[in-house]
Amino acid sequence: MLSDKEIICPNNLLNAANKNKGVAAGIVNAGKPLPMHSVMDAVNEGLVVPIFIGDEKEIKKCADDLKWNISDYEIINETDENKTAKIAAELAAKKKIKIIVKGHIHTDILMKEVLKREYNLLGKTRLSHIWHMTLNKEDKPLIITDGALNVLPNLKTKVHILKNVINFCNRIGIDRPKVAILSATEEVLESMQSSLDAKEITEIAKKENLNADVFGPLAFDNSISKKSAAIKNVKNIVAGQADVLLVPNVESGNALVKMMIYFMGACAAGVVVGGKVPVVITSRSDNAPARLASMAAAVVALD
Repeated sequence: MLSDKEIICPNNLLNAANKNKGVAAGIVNAGKPLPMHSVMDAVNEGLVVPIFIGDEKEIKKCADDLKWNISDYEIINETDENKTAKIAAELAAKKKIKIIVKGHIHTDILMKEVLKREYNLLGKTRLSHIWHMTLNKEDKPLIITDGALNVLPNLKTKVHILKNVINFCNRIGIDRPKVAILSATEEVLESMQSSLDAKEITEIAKKENLNADVFGPLAFDNSISKKSAAIKNVKNIVAGQADVLLVPNVESGNALVKMMIYFMGACAAGVVVGGKVPVVITSRSDNAPARLASMAAAVVALD
């Protein structure tokens, strides 16, 4: 059942990111093969100018193994993994870097530092995570949010997540995204909070005239399959053709993304948006194309 398909970074992200060439990027705890390989790819695409943060000896060794000359790029030597996140946050606060890229470091350590008020990196909306999912170079993306950061978002947080993902979709060329507010059913049930939230979010989107077609609750099948929507007689502008799935909790989003990766060979580009500096928080097991795609997504998300 596991896919052996080669994971491929999509052209739509690379093309959108090329509008912001040569972005200064802080690579947090960089001295491991996969982070270094993906940064080299991003440099070759002209997307980023890296500042490496971490053990200088390890960083140089990885670069030598890749036969990559990094003499033109700054290295900030810090052998304590937990302190590398602090350095990245400080650089972002001073506007010396425009995106933060997770290397070999735990996500909670990195995000705990980014969230500290002293750095003033938070924006007008709550931070949220976006997955940009594709199967091949020219694939139309499926956007899934939030499957990594907000564990059990309340109604207010879901509205922030919605606004963040609409903004991201606009930046990758989806002028008016179709957003499905997911639940386990397309019915509004008192016993299922996600369905109640979905109904209210739909009403809020209409009231605030957001630049998207938003509808919920919708189950997964009638969000993405026109056939399923027709069989179930679910008729609205989003049903069967969603660009975005706004999930009710982190477990459902994370599971959906991981199934697409491992069963379908999908490329999962992940980025934290909503703040002043996009943050790439790929899994430490992600391969180089997915990491490249995530950096492209972060470049796209820049204000």
